[in-house]
Amino acid sequence: MEQDLLLLDAIERYYRGEMSHEEAAQFEELRKSNAHIDQLAVEHIFFLEQLDNLSKISNLKSVMNSVEDKLELEGAINFKNSKLKAKVVHIWKRYKRTISVAAAAAVLVSIFTATGVSFLSQNKKSALTPLVDNKINQLENKLNQMESKLNHVASTKTPFTANFRATGFLLDGRGYVITNAHVVSRAKNLIVENQQGNQYAATAVYTNPITDLAILKITDSSFKKVKSIPYNLAKSGSSLAEQIFTLGYPREDIVYNQGYLSATTGYSGDTSAYQISISVNPGNSGGPVLDKKGEVIGIISSKETNADGVVFAIKSKSIIEAVKEMKEKTGDSIRIPSNNTLKGHSRVQQIDSIENYIFKVKGN
Repeated sequence: MEQDLLLLDAIERYYRGEMSHEEAAQFEELRKSNAHIDQLAVEHIFFLEQLDNLSKISNLKSVMNSVEDKLELEGAINFKNSKLKAKVVHIWKRYKRTISVAAAAAVLVSIFTATGVSFLSQNKKSALTPLVDNKINQLENKLNQMESKLNHVASTKTPFTANFRATGFLLDGRGYVITNAHVVSRAKNLIVENQQGNQYAATAVYTNPITDLAILKITDSSFKKVKSIPYNLAKSGSSLAEQIFTLGYPREDIVYNQGYLSATTGYSGDTSAYQISISVNPGNSGGPVLDKKGEVIGIISSKETNADGVVFAIKSKSIIEAVKEMKEKTGDSIRIPSNNTLKGHSRVQQIDSIENYIFKVKGN
């Protein structure tokens, strides 16, 4: 029991960034070598994230009031002889109960995940679940609605309203982003958003529902071309039990997860995919799967519905084939990154180099 408490304390110190560089490196090595500790870390970090979110929600009303006061002080709005103030208060009162319920539900979900409850998942037929966040989470939607109201007061620019969120990563510095075909299949409008919150209009220039791959082209003139990309696509297969990691957007800020390659084929023996053991959530679709050298070995596509941590990733060779097929059909030529500058660096350094090339993919 005491050992478990010490381990949880270490996980919390790691999550809060309170460890020294040497301690963090030792802790990461321990996670790599012990699957049980790694799973406990993933679950407890998720739980801590939900608690942090709940704390942020509790401050929402005061933040809204601060924004309201600031806008009124700057003269952007005037509540005298106006019903706008009453509307802002009404928005909070209307959604306060929903936000509280959603937040409580998020905490309960994390608790059930941490204790490994899986009674209802047994004896059900296996199925695949696309990892697209189609709801963008009820709590997030309510917050976005309130934020949009305030944005409307401060600016006449209409914010982009998304129906779903997934992940994509840069394939060519000129603005080509790879993601899943199922992510963009029903979207009329698309944007990609980087970690800094900059949004760029994009269009699908290639889709293949059979391989479940899509290539987007950033069409926004404000996008600045990238000279070089730090990772490359693996041209050879990966080995069973190889350590892997991914970055993606199951939430608004980027999330890191690590695991291992558990099978060299995908669902029902699909040779074009890998089975990986990793913790992912809706929104991770289209995220890169990288090995310890920083090579992209695949792209996350789905997970098995009734099996915890069983995820499938399309192999990188399918991405290379998609680029060739796109050139044959459209004439567009993509320069696939071939220079890997991540090899030999620590995981923290690798993440720092990669994260600016991973995008949220949003559409409506």
